[in-house]
Amino acid sequence: MEAYSEFASVYDTFMDETPYDVWGDFVAGLIGKYGVSRPYTDENAAPEDISEEEEDTEKALEQERNLVVELGCGTGSFTEVLAKKGYDIMGTDISADMLNIARNKAMEKGLNIMYLEQDMRELDLYCTAGTIVSVCDSVNYVLEDDEIIETFKLVNNFLFPKGIFIFDFNTLHKYRDVIGDTTIAENREDCSFIWENYYHEEEHVNEYDLTIFVRTDEKEEIFKRFNETHYQRGYTLEEMKGFVEAAGLEFVTAIDADSQGEPDEDSERIYIVARECGK
Repeated sequence: MEAYSEFASVYDTFMDETPYDVWGDFVAGLIGKYGVSRPYTDENAAPEDISEEEEDTEKALEQERNLVVELGCGTGSFTEVLAKKGYDIMGTDISADMLNIARNKAMEKGLNIMYLEQDMRELDLYCTAGTIVSVCDSVNYVLEDDEIIETFKLVNNFLFPKGIFIFDFNTLHKYRDVIGDTTIAENREDCSFIWENYYHEEEHVNEYDLTIFVRTDEKEEIFKRFNETHYQRGYTLEEMKGFVEAAGLEFVTAIDADSQGEPDEDSERIYIVARECGK
């Protein structure tokens, strides 16, 4: 079964304690420190004493410079956080079911967010973007070296000059040594899940089989059961640095997601900031 199909209907329920606002503050700080994009709350007026044609060109460039694109946006919860901070943001995801939820949420909240159904390995934007982001270990779903390098090449191609790519990833240490072969279960009033985790040492791939139960009748104790299998690969920081540089991006910095300090051998999730440095 395709990942994030029926699971999409309960994804936000099980992710309700995810600190999207904290992530948003952190990522916005990185954009402000290293990037070229600015939220609408900043004044981004065209220079004075220029022709109308030059002003139109300047406005078009500003729109691209300030555009933020999220890869693997899922149901759009993090996308909405950045939108509320004033960023002109677009979300992309491979799952039509997740995107349908994201679009409905944005409509209900009056947020003008464009969502595109795209595999990040086949990224195809209509213009460049000053910032491309990917959070919540979406990059770990890319399992092959050549595919992750190609993904990063596409990112570099669609970045505005000197724009930045911010992404996080779960480390090899986390999959191998922390969650390993474990089983997790969680029960809610209208849904529950059993998460059976398996780590494959040779491929460095984490497989998790989800069994999900969703109430289908509000009055009766009737639940629908469905299953999904997901695969993610664990990476080391050195591997990720190599992929970034092989794709033509400039490695800027790496940050431990928990301590927000320098990553070490015990880091479970790491943010990387990379910069466009030529096509």
